Amino acid sequence: MTLTNEKLIGAADDSPAHPNIRKISPADLKDALIKGLDDFKAKPSHLVLLAVIYPIAMVVTVSVAAGYELLPLVFPLISGFALIGPFAAVGLYDMSRQREEGLDITWEHAFTIFRSHSIVSIVKLSVLLGVIYFAWLGAALAIYWLIFGGVVPASIGEFARQVFTTPRGWTLIIVGCGVGFVFALVVLAISAVSFPLLLDRNVGTMTAIQTSVRAFMANPMTMLMWGFIVAGLLLIGSVPFFVGLAVVMPVLGHATWHLYRKVVER
Repeated sequence: MTLTNEKLIGAADDSPAHPNIRKISPADLKDALIKGLDDFKAKPSHLVLLAVIYPIAMVVTVSVAAGYELLPLVFPLISGFALIGPFAAVGLYDMSRQREEGLDITWEHAFTIFRSHSIVSIVKLSVLLGVIYFAWLGAALAIYWLIFGGVVPASIGEFARQVFTTPRGWTLIIVGCGVGFVFALVVLAISAVSFPLLLDRNVGTMTAIQTSVRAFMANPMTMLMWGFIVAGLLLIGSVPFFVGLAVVMPVLGHATWHLYRKVVER
């Protein structure tokens, strides 16, 4: 069975360089989420996700405990999950693909992407998302400095008071969320279906990005709705202590594969 999986991953799909795009509706988003949940139930991914989430949470916690200089970056760090999520879920996309083919899925097969015909393109796109993520962190820190100057919060309570009860705090929230929305919109457009496409077909990085942008432009309202669903579920999953992300992230990862199937013609 392993050899069969590897052959499927290694085989290039000689499909057109620019795949055709379908129009989708909110009902398709619902169906993709249902199928994503079904994939998760068939092969729960929470143990691996916990192994990723909690070290990140610990780093954030330790950084804050060590000093309050990094406190303004806590929200950008957490919200940035949505920017790097498409890359983090590559293994989940491939598990959904294999299950779709009726193959016996094991955790070993979740890592066969490293022998994929598109691994170089996947790495390139991952690096691009990483650059966008760090650009967002830099922008968030710059916004904080512009509004509050170099003032270091004296405590978590003081920081919360400044952010939620002062005019400068509300300016930070409005401007920060606005800039964050732009970053999220860019990532949604270039990565909505690009990683699944790279796993499924023998295309390059630019073709994958262009196809994703075309999918977004053909379904702007539905894709925006998908972005808000992803952001909302990630927010819910982050409270309390990131526990819910162990279910939310894999379900969204699997659902993204099924969304790709609905948007891009075979």
